[in-house]
Amino acid sequence: MPELPEVETTRRGIAPHVLGRAVRAVTVRESRLRWPVAEELQTLLPGSRFSETRRRGKYLLLKTELGWLMIHLGMSGSLRLVSGDEPVKKHDHVDIELDNGMILRYHDPRRFGALLWVREPDSHALLCELGPEPLEPGFDGAYLHGRAQGKSLAIKSFIMDSHVVVGVGNIYANEALFRAGIHPDRAAGRVAKARYEKLAEAIRAVLTEAIRIGGTTLRDFVGGDGAPGYFQQKLNVYGRGGQTCRVCGELLKESRHNNRATVFCPRCQT
Repeated sequence: MPELPEVETTRRGIAPHVLGRAVRAVTVRESRLRWPVAEELQTLLPGSRFSETRRRGKYLLLKTELGWLMIHLGMSGSLRLVSGDEPVKKHDHVDIELDNGMILRYHDPRRFGALLWVREPDSHALLCELGPEPLEPGFDGAYLHGRAQGKSLAIKSFIMDSHVVVGVGNIYANEALFRAGIHPDRAAGRVAKARYEKLAEAIRAVLTEAIRIGGTTLRDFVGGDGAPGYFQQKLNVYGRGGQTCRVCGELLKESRHNNRATVFCPRCQT
């Protein structure tokens, strides 16, 4: 699934090419995504001009004078800029043609993403209850420690809760907990403030590095410029269950949290 770094990589990749550009036409080949493709894409978007790109959690937001196009990449979606003569592939569900002849193309094999139309994103039901952005002011160890008080759920599940903090998906939760030296099963309410400071720093560092490199290349993700990310080559624990820890040499253990792979070092993480 595209995570925060993949979505941010996509935003940065398309922003220089869409800002200031007007939409010439919209083609919807398949409207049956997670939610039906918004009718406004074909009625209001043509003739409008993109003036801003934003990201909120895993949602990509493109502003026009009439409203915002809100995009979620779902489990396997991608948003790419292609030339006007680029052949249409299977699962290329939506094309947004720009006034320079380029096409913003939405591709989604599993059709679990969404293209919605919103007037004001901050008050939208999908966004208004999200936690803080981990790379913006206000997210730190003191915040996490305060939110964790009295909570017995595993700390990995705690930091993956988008109501606590957005964008810490499974890959990056594994990696941040390893860097912070915290066992993923430890109860969130039983982690000291000092350790949360280290964890918040690790979350920021992992996400920043992943964005800089271009995200994590898994089976389905391709960046907005068509180039894959390579953060996967730097993963310390995720996907390495049974291999040796790169820090201490201990065999990494793998378990399941909410049906998701959790890999950790039993020596480095306590």
